[in-house]
Amino acid sequence: MVQQYEDYWKITLEYSDINGERFRGTLKIIVDFIDTNKKKPFSKELFKELQEKINSVYPKADLASVRKSISQFVKLGFINPYLKSYNEDTLEFLEAKTNRKRKLLFSKIVYTNSSFNSSVTNESNQHEINFLIKTLEEVGKLSREDVSALMTIKTEKINKGYLTEGELAKARENAEKIGFFKRKYNQVGHLGIMLSKLDDLIFIKGFLYFQEDAQDQFGDYLRNREHKRDYYLYRIYKNQLKEESTEKLGEIKCMLEKLQYPSLVASHLKPFIMSNKKEAYDSENGLLLSRNMDILVDLGYISFTDEGEILLSRELPEDVKENLEKYSLDKNLLTKKRLAYLNFHRNKVFRGA
Repeated sequence: MVQQYEDYWKITLEYSDINGERFRGTLKIIVDFIDTNKKKPFSKELFKELQEKINSVYPKADLASVRKSISQFVKLGFINPYLKSYNEDTLEFLEAKTNRKRKLLFSKIVYTNSSFNSSVTNESNQHEINFLIKTLEEVGKLSREDVSALMTIKTEKINKGYLTEGELAKARENAEKIGFFKRKYNQVGHLGIMLSKLDDLIFIKGFLYFQEDAQDQFGDYLRNREHKRDYYLYRIYKNQLKEESTEKLGEIKCMLEKLQYPSLVASHLKPFIMSNKKEAYDSENGLLLSRNMDILVDLGYISFTDEGEILLSRELPEDVKENLEKYSLDKNLLTKKRLAYLNFHRNKVFRGA
């Protein structure tokens, strides 16, 4: 039996919308708390006080979720371990008036200061995003499998700060051998989401490129697909899905799990990048889903029959399949147009049963 490799880049995102109220609001509470208590030594009691303060403004089911939201900012590099200080660009990020400026500052902070194995009570010298981007500079493009393989690398052991194409191929082979992608698909998905927030990076047809390199190779494709998101139309798109959920399921909830998560994602069946403008903002091309379900749909690990029964990729671990097989889409969600989008998803996105 192959020994399973568990020392990997541990990245999870409690809040994935860097322009959203919860992301910025939670970060502001942490920054204000650090300023108020900077003369006090770190303690469990002080940390609990911060958790309770955040929970009073943005309530969670339990404090574990609050701790996760704090840890996210440490991993991303906004806040330093032990709550002793914060990155010099954090305040400017909080004061930014536009999404564009926030994205630039987010990219700078993550590139220079993030360390995914850091936590509130642990400092790490690994700088994974810096390592990943330097590897991208070296090899030109990264598949999702390449990104997954990089997550198994201990960056401090690679003195030159990146992998060559040959080294990356070996890492990919090892990751496949130990089943890393299948076992850690959730974390891989979170890293993919985070990479999509960084300036000058873009995923096209399953590969990560620098924007300029992608423009050279896919200029016509990028122009024709108009994949740049119109945020107002996207908000309308999401609100239409919320309204449909209320009308057909009785309340705003994940259309698959039927749970009222505090944050839901307007997921696409025909991927945004493959859609024309009309399809991209057609609510019947979407489902309102929890983050985990959105990642599974987006990466093609699950799909649905025309009767709403869930289809599970052969690449999923058996225990994950057992947990997912109970879910299905209600038939009143299966409109004629949505069935057409589902057909596209099954044939072009789904990884196969």
